[in-house]
Amino acid sequence: MNNSAQFPLKAAMVIVALSCLAITAPGQQYARISESTMLQRLEPPRGKVSAVIDTDTYNEIDDQFAVVYALLSPERISVKAIYAAPYLNDRSDSAGDGMEKSYNEILNLLDKMQTPHKDFVYRGSGNFLTARDKPVESPAAKDLVKKAMASEDVLYVLTLGAPTNVASAILMEPQIINKIVVVWLGGAAPDWRTAHEFNLQQDLFASQVLFNSGVPLIQLPTMPVTSHLQTTIPEVEYFLKGRGEIGDYLCEIFREYNKGDRYAWSKVIWDISAIAYVVEPEWFATEIRHSPILTDQFTYSVDRQRHFYRVAFELHRDPIFGDIFKKIQDFSKSRTKK
Repeated sequence: MNNSAQFPLKAAMVIVALSCLAITAPGQQYARISESTMLQRLEPPRGKVSAVIDTDTYNEIDDQFAVVYALLSPERISVKAIYAAPYLNDRSDSAGDGMEKSYNEILNLLDKMQTPHKDFVYRGSGNFLTARDKPVESPAAKDLVKKAMASEDVLYVLTLGAPTNVASAILMEPQIINKIVVVWLGGAAPDWRTAHEFNLQQDLFASQVLFNSGVPLIQLPTMPVTSHLQTTIPEVEYFLKGRGEIGDYLCEIFREYNKGDRYAWSKVIWDISAIAYVVEPEWFATEIRHSPILTDQFTYSVDRQRHFYRVAFELHRDPIFGDIFKKIQDFSKSRTKK
């Protein structure tokens, strides 16, 4: 190879290296966890855990299933708070409008379950991050910092949408990475052809904070993992119709979500994966990897000197749906007896 050919190649390598540094540099501001502590935190949870839920509840219909599932799993999850996350799609006019609709939907679910919500539900950010180092303060982010720093045990942060509130809390108080474990339904798998996915791409900067900050992170990728959590109108109605107000409501929103061609149609309810992972980690096949670099081009890059994280690569669909259906049925029975 002649020198003229070598120069563009070397220049390209320098540009790639600098782009990676630009991505990883913000991580230098965070507290660091020792490798042994990180591996301990990334172990599958055993027994009952304390958790908060961060959810873009009105974005689709799967968050509603997830919130109900968490509240009906007190044997494994003690839910300390629920945060409304921002989103922007055809079900909202802005990120802030999406957050407000999610906030109201959380209250709607709690009312149907006759669950008090005073000092339990918090509004999140009204917009997405504008930079990797600029948090968006909100009642949700402030409460997460407060609860994390005050918690004697590790606090699980079950993140079902764009991680704006969670990333903001980390930026506001970097020391919380010593107190929390984030379980995030977001992004495609590291070996997938692209990182593109709704939760990740809604707030790229916040997603980069999750991967860069060194917070103990369990990623539950959408493609090709949680995409297996599909169900149908006949299955949902068979197990949940007539099972109390919350069972009927979940049937209603599932049936109304698709008003087009329903022939052989199924809907993915992947947000329940974050709850299911805490309820029974054995339903998932996961592995420890080095946290990937999420580029501005929505691709993953590999650096084997980075901190560890855990990622799922397989799940068992049937016991997950079986567990949520059974818990809703049992909840309905308990309410009927009263």
